[in-house]
Amino acid sequence: MIQQHRKSAGGRSLRSGPVLRGRLWVEFARTAAFTEAGADLLEQIAACGSLSEAARRLRFSYRRAWMLIDAMNRYWPRPLAKTAVGGKRGGGTRLTELGRQVLSSYRDLQVQLEHLLDQASPGFLAILPDRDMK
Repeated sequence: MIQQHRKSAGGRSLRSGPVLRGRLWVEFARTAAFTEAGADLLEQIAACGSLSEAARRLRFSYRRAWMLIDAMNRYWPRPLAKTAVGGKRGGGTRLTELGRQVLSSYRDLQVQLEHLLDQASPGFLAILPDRDMK
């Protein structure tokens, strides 16, 4: 099989041929309870301490971000993030210990999945007919 490799600006190899990819999410009762969007939102909340700022950084509407946090908090046994309204400290949103653990485990699993797919790619791609990659 012919595979052309190019280098990206960061020096990583870019293949012009097929590449195996996968997505990871957590379900409870056949309903997505944690997705890539949820992980991204929790990361931004951890970084800035604000749901509205996290939403802006991700280009989510505030409503979408709030609904995503609300849904995640309802599916898990304990909340992944807690919000505080106003007050002397001005409110904000923070991850709970469970939220930090779920986020960390999810990101670790994503890396493991990518590694698995990278390892499986040669065998899978070997069954594809050769074709010129232009």
